[in-house]
Amino acid sequence: MKPMTVTLAQLDFTVGAVQRNTDLIVTTIGKYSDSDIVVFPELAITGYPPEDLLFREDLEALVDQALTRIAEAAQLNVAVVGHPQRVGNELYNSVSVLHRGKCLTRYHKQRLPQYGVFDEQRYFIPGHENGVFEWQGYRIGLLVCEDLWHREPLQRLQAERVDFVLSLNASPYEIDKHQQRLHILQQRVSETQLPILYVNNCGGQDELVFDGHSLVMDGQGRLIAELPHCQPLCAQIHIDATGNFTADTELSPYSLDTLEAVYQALVLAVRDYVSKNGFQGITLGLSGGIDSALTLAVAVDALGAEKCHAIMMPFRYTSQMSQDDAREQASRMDVAYDVIAIEPMYEAFVGQLAPIFSGKPADTTEENLQARIRGTLLMAVSNKNRSLVLTTGNKSELAVGYCTLYGDMNGGFAPLKDIPKTLVFELAQYRNRDHEVIPERVITRPPSAELAPDQIDQDSLPPYDVLDKILMLYVEQDWSPAAIIDCGFDADDVLRVVRLVDINEYKRRQGAIGPKITSRNFGKDRRYPITNHFRYELERQVQARGSYEKN
Repeated sequence: MKPMTVTLAQLDFTVGAVQRNTDLIVTTIGKYSDSDIVVFPELAITGYPPEDLLFREDLEALVDQALTRIAEAAQLNVAVVGHPQRVGNELYNSVSVLHRGKCLTRYHKQRLPQYGVFDEQRYFIPGHENGVFEWQGYRIGLLVCEDLWHREPLQRLQAERVDFVLSLNASPYEIDKHQQRLHILQQRVSETQLPILYVNNCGGQDELVFDGHSLVMDGQGRLIAELPHCQPLCAQIHIDATGNFTADTELSPYSLDTLEAVYQALVLAVRDYVSKNGFQGITLGLSGGIDSALTLAVAVDALGAEKCHAIMMPFRYTSQMSQDDAREQASRMDVAYDVIAIEPMYEAFVGQLAPIFSGKPADTTEENLQARIRGTLLMAVSNKNRSLVLTTGNKSELAVGYCTLYGDMNGGFAPLKDIPKTLVFELAQYRNRDHEVIPERVITRPPSAELAPDQIDQDSLPPYDVLDKILMLYVEQDWSPAAIIDCGFDADDVLRVVRLVDINEYKRRQGAIGPKITSRNFGKDRRYPITNHFRYELERQVQARGSYEKN
């Protein structure tokens, strides 16, 4: 057999930007004209996921024009590109193999995921025919993303006696996802002895982060190449005359620390959300607490210090420590920093509300008023500067409603939305590993919203290590309260946390989106009704089995 070179184009495609995506594809084809095949990710022409854009006829026309351009550009090589394809009244998630103005073959994705963040059966119908084409003496099989997670599509290609398989993917990141992909490739190669070249999308798209991390595995199950995590790039894979696969040394397999992987995913998510939506930079409230400190670090690493603006908004309950730490971090990271005291605005609000509040004691209303003043100020600054407000809340607080609607929840993007509080601490320590940008006592001091005298989070919540374990079981794994209690958790804590999770769905629906990091985020992964009395059924189950006695 003749030697062959395949370029894996692990690139960042923007949803809906058909012309820009096509420009990127055409440029890449030309740049790698010395490759026999250049392969792009799933739905590269439209970006993934295009969602209800797929219902538009004008999108369909643009895709057809793009395919024509790409086919004409592929004069010296073959382009393998993902795109939607309408055949009559039926829409497919397709791959076209293009060369010198022609389509050599077209494959329709067979397995359409309909779980978690995926909703492909809303748009597409499954294909049933194998995707095989011949080039330079090789028989090459085609699969798209979910196809690889099932045995049958690859086994059918094995029966077709293909030499290797190209797998086009738009697989979003979550913790340990890379290990799952690697395990699946090992399984499929073990079953068929077919080499697999797995190319993945790389970029941020609303709540999804596509981490790249493309893989090449030969027919003996050896990992030949592993492309970088969260870095768009192209890489060439070489097949010699004996069928052996090789790659450049920098693509050799490597280990990636979990904290490093998560942090890089957050950076990519912020960078793409800000840039793709046309914002000039970001604004955030820097409180001296760990959540806003980590959010600022991510933003600076994503965008550069010159595009970040931190604002401290102290009140009578804001400690001098918090003010000093916020100022210190802003100085260390060289970001624009301003202080706006909210006391005068708070007094004006309270004065105007006094007739309505007459005879009623102070409560969380006044605490929330502080947060809402801060939220209004941040939105005003962002409007004036055409920047995006990053809201700084984490998954643990959002789960139990430990946040203020129209206050600290104000913002357009929430980088820590899917980051449990315990992971926030770990990521802050990770970011300080080489150079301390977050003051150490921000990490070590007890967390506090500082909305009341001597307030700490644990006044109204279980310790975060306990809270996060309960939330993981209830939110991410759908365990019942009774089952969680049986694992040794305090019944009062469990029922209180479950109740808070359920009654705060209305808040989460109105909050900013943020990148998916865990196996189940508060977004498309978890779609619970706002008006929901199922918690009463859960409480009755616990009471009936004698595990909990109501006060």
